[in-house]
Amino acid sequence: MQLPSQLEIVPLVRPPHASIRVPGSKSITNRALVLAALAGRKHACELWGALRSEDTEIMVTALRTLGFHVESSSEHWATTALTVRNPSPDRIIPARNADLFVGNSGTSMRFLTGLVSLGQGKYRLDGVPRMRERPIGDLLWALNQLEGWAYSEDGTGYPPVIIEANRLPGGHVTIKGDVSSQFLSGLLMAVPLADADVVIDVDGPLVSRPYVDLTVAMMRDFGARLTAEPAGFRIPGGQRYELRRYAIEPDASAASYFWGAAAITGGEVCVEKLTSKSLQGDIRFVELLEKMGCQVVRTDSGITVHGGKLTGIDVDMNDISDTVMTLAAVACFADGPTTIRNVAHIRHKETDRMTAIATELRRLGAGVVEREDGLTITPGPMHGAVVRTYNDHRMAMSLALIGLKVPGIVIDNPACVAKTYPLFFDDLERLR
Repeated sequence: MQLPSQLEIVPLVRPPHASIRVPGSKSITNRALVLAALAGRKHACELWGALRSEDTEIMVTALRTLGFHVESSSEHWATTALTVRNPSPDRIIPARNADLFVGNSGTSMRFLTGLVSLGQGKYRLDGVPRMRERPIGDLLWALNQLEGWAYSEDGTGYPPVIIEANRLPGGHVTIKGDVSSQFLSGLLMAVPLADADVVIDVDGPLVSRPYVDLTVAMMRDFGARLTAEPAGFRIPGGQRYELRRYAIEPDASAASYFWGAAAITGGEVCVEKLTSKSLQGDIRFVELLEKMGCQVVRTDSGITVHGGKLTGIDVDMNDISDTVMTLAAVACFADGPTTIRNVAHIRHKETDRMTAIATELRRLGAGVVEREDGLTITPGPMHGAVVRTYNDHRMAMSLALIGLKVPGIVIDNPACVAKTYPLFFDDLERLR
């Protein structure tokens, strides 16, 4: 449906009993597009079940600008293959120069920066004003250690980014792990095609480790060889990715909203075709709902959450930080406070998610104590209000869950969900 500038969420009249199919994973789709482009020098690679959203369309447009062929026989990516091919098998990156616009897509900025370092030419990457506030200096520093020439156009360590590339010779690199796991993922996907071996040392704690594990698993699926070491990775150089077909899982982060809806309303929601064998770390969100008092049923065809009496919990969400705001919404309906810890890095996302969710939950009646690395949410009498989304898709989707129970919740700029889940509000209606 076409979304208005503001959308009121009408509470459910009864607890839902529903099955939902969420779209393909954004995280997997954008990684698969990069890996398919690198695998496409010998033959085309087909991606099945890809997510079509603002972020993934940005990635596809960028790959086309770089000279890759990305084609689909239908507008509905979920039911047809995206075919990715490199028409210039003598060059890893077909285009020798390109100016790439990535909007506010963090995965596109970080993954494409790594990708174009394998090229032979000059590449510029830029985005919306918020993207110019999202750091990338650690990745640029890492590429320069490998004799790449990567720098921030204005010298601040933030986009716009310039890459003057002449392939990657290989070598030893240290990269910081405490700001974004996407820096390491972008580097990892590129370096198997370096001319010589690469050793990566990760300096300090690594945030969102499951996303790096996802990257490594997908690289191996596409044929790369690499060894995980206690403090990093060892990757032989001179490799080629080779895969002709890859199936993309449903998005576990998107699924969290429907599992959260079951918890808030006391209903029953099954997310189909997403199982405990998922590559995605966010599948662990259901474990938190279990700790809060929900019943979770896992089968080979999907995962079902049955809502129950909710109790507040104290949890480290560093590894599944994309679901912080979903849990924050659920916490508003628990007995007792919920404390979320070790997620300082979410301040560098589409917005400062810590301050944003704290501000909007207070607007709705919850008590929230904000710390540098987390939140404590104490339930209070909830009431309706117009809530801001800060042009952040996860703010819109999380706050909408509260409206399933509390009348008068109005989402400002609901169309921002197009970033990862254009049909979210259509699917939310399926709970009725």
